[in-house]
Amino acid sequence: MSASADRLAIMDLAANYMRGLDRLDQALLEAQFWDDAHLSYGIYEGGPREFAAFCMAALGGHDRNHHMLGQHLVEIDGNEAYGEVYYQAYHRLTNEHGAKRDLVIAGRYIDRCEKRGGVWKFAYRSEIVDWARDDPASDTILGTSPFILGQRKPADPLYNRAAMRSRE
Repeated sequence: MSASADRLAIMDLAANYMRGLDRLDQALLEAQFWDDAHLSYGIYEGGPREFAAFCMAALGGHDRNHHMLGQHLVEIDGNEAYGEVYYQAYHRLTNEHGAKRDLVIAGRYIDRCEKRGGVWKFAYRSEIVDWARDDPASDTILGTSPFILGQRKPADPLYNRAAMRSRE
């Protein structure tokens, strides 16, 4: 695998990680890590299997989530790579009074990846929070709009390949 292919494979780990969170796809999220990986998030410390379950429980009560990746720096040294990737995470919540809230958290992931048997996965991941906002929800237009809204797996249009082939 070339250095460019290695870099793309590592960047795909981060993208699939975010897809796993947004679509509540526990298996996809867990698959981005080696079984012996360590995750250090402040609110979670441990292995990937328990982390994926923790995320599904934490995000499952949200109305929706949207994670966006920013600049992604990767330093590859043989079968090991170190990286930093910026993110913004949007969470639609309902507070204890029933009010809709928009929580936005931004920060960086600090990663160490390993290539084993030609496959790259996370061996270590830490989430660093740089800032956060918690505001009243302000997108009431979506409730009456004709937009197609994102959903969780398997209802999200991403998983409907037959519709993607349709011309209607």
